[in-house]
Amino acid sequence: MKVTFLGTGAAEGIPALFCNCEFCRGARKNGEFRSRSQVVLDGELSIEFPPDAFYHTSVLGADLSAIKYLLVTHSHMDHFYAHDFILRGYKYAQNMTSSALDIYGNAEVVSVFGECTKRELRDVVSENIRLHTVSAFEELEFGGWRVHTLLAKHSSQEPLLYALEKGGKRVLYLTDTGRLPEEDYLFLDQIGGKLFDLIVLDCTFLWGKAPEGARHMGLEENMRVIARLEKMGLAGGGTKKVITHFSHNSAPTKESLQRAEKTYGVISAYDGLSLEL
Repeated sequence: MKVTFLGTGAAEGIPALFCNCEFCRGARKNGEFRSRSQVVLDGELSIEFPPDAFYHTSVLGADLSAIKYLLVTHSHMDHFYAHDFILRGYKYAQNMTSSALDIYGNAEVVSVFGECTKRELRDVVSENIRLHTVSAFEELEFGGWRVHTLLAKHSSQEPLLYALEKGGKRVLYLTDTGRLPEEDYLFLDQIGGKLFDLIVLDCTFLWGKAPEGARHMGLEENMRVIARLEKMGLAGGGTKKVITHFSHNSAPTKESLQRAEKTYGVISAYDGLSLEL
């Protein structure tokens, strides 16, 4: 399985859109950019669809017309920029790799899609997009993929996390979320299965301490999650652990990320990072 991280920044991106802090000024000067979160698996399944999708195609060379399945964690703009789907067909898109797209998300995601596209979405485009409303703790199967939905701690709209499996490879996607609800561990224990080959972790706070009740994690909380999963037999020496979704407020400098990798044995994601599982 090939996993490509197209975007690795938090909602504001890096450098942050309207920010002139020292870190953002330095990022602009040094060309250290992080677009909003998107991960593509085997070229056909995307987790999230951010407003930076155009950047991901034009600069990183991603073929987003090849995406057959889109899993959305929640409807926040940086994770689901539905406006762009009016361009998926008609005279705006020719010779697409895949004509059909299935979008999976909670009820709010489906509602936002309708709100954002109702004025301009043509029938010839909408007929190739299928929306599926899903909730936490469900099992989905499509195109050789087996997906289980988990509950994120992030907002009041039942935000989702995903455990994915295909061809014997397993990926656990834990972004955006704060400390995992206990129900997630119980559900993962119920599912069982072998070690996850890859665990993707929300690391918005990086070295900073996540406040009580936070909607995101940092390295300290990441390590608690990993320790719990190791105890459950779902993570181990063969598991790749990737941290992502960095905020400019955490100043994710090269030195800071290298220190995290050395200290905790994680991989710091960057825009364009590809891993083979």
